[in-house]
Amino acid sequence: MTVDPHTTAKRLRKPDWIRSKIPAAGNLVQKFQDRLQAPLATVCQEANCPNQGDCWNSGTATFMLMGDTCTRACRFCAVGTARNPPPLDEKEPDNLVISLKNLKLKYVVLTTVDRDDLEDQGATHIGNCIEAVRNQLPEIIVEILIPDFQGEEPLIRTIIRSRPHVIGHNLECTRSLTRKVRDPRAGYDQSLSVLETIKSFSSGIYTKSSLMLGFGETEAEVLEAMQDLRSVETDFLTLGQYLQPHRNKLPVSEFIPPEKFEWFKEKGLEMGFDYVASGPLVRSSYQAAEHFIGARMEQDRKSRAD
Repeated sequence: MTVDPHTTAKRLRKPDWIRSKIPAAGNLVQKFQDRLQAPLATVCQEANCPNQGDCWNSGTATFMLMGDTCTRACRFCAVGTARNPPPLDEKEPDNLVISLKNLKLKYVVLTTVDRDDLEDQGATHIGNCIEAVRNQLPEIIVEILIPDFQGEEPLIRTIIRSRPHVIGHNLECTRSLTRKVRDPRAGYDQSLSVLETIKSFSSGIYTKSSLMLGFGETEAEVLEAMQDLRSVETDFLTLGQYLQPHRNKLPVSEFIPPEKFEWFKEKGLEMGFDYVASGPLVRSSYQAAEHFIGARMEQDRKSRAD
């Protein structure tokens, strides 16, 4: 993992372990859309996730709150961007609940665009969506992947008060590549601070983060980022291969082989993460991680009952 990202001038050809394993969603896409209460967006499709068919079959899905347009322009992301996206949909909490009832999901991941244009950056709206699901569908496990809210603690506390089971915030990449990969308003230390704040206000909420590999990071930098996440008591970690969503985004500097992902998984478990999902097609919302988290929560419930 020593490729210099600045010297990569052309797109790399996808290796067999990427090209041969991307599952076809087939007619699942239409079946899934038919059960949505429009106009909800799923990050499964907005971000071109390669695991759509597998996740929908297994009873998990990821919804993107606050629309499909972000105020930030990270150089890895497929989601559209604008300075002033459309207004928030006040019916979104209700539409979300109706969709989840129709889909009969066991585990829902809610993610969001960034809305730096709003006074509270959308925190109240996100909290309302979570509370609607928790109050009306208490059997569903709710994970929320939040923005950094520019590090503002009151906004993070708004999310905590809505009682999600898991709060995720992605570090995305190593420290040295943050300025190259992420929007200038994002920051490596700011993201670590978000995760630390969640634990400081509610030790009972699980925290989760994700790293993408293939931007040109070194092995030592990846291990440093993993250790930094453990230093703020992050519980769950996912590591996956960055795939260029379209030509005006950053090119892939390197395709990391599956055995290297497995090595990082072992290192992460040694560091103390409760669970590490690590592989070329792993994404921050990943069904294997969600199944583990669900089982872990059930185990914790039984322990408290005993």
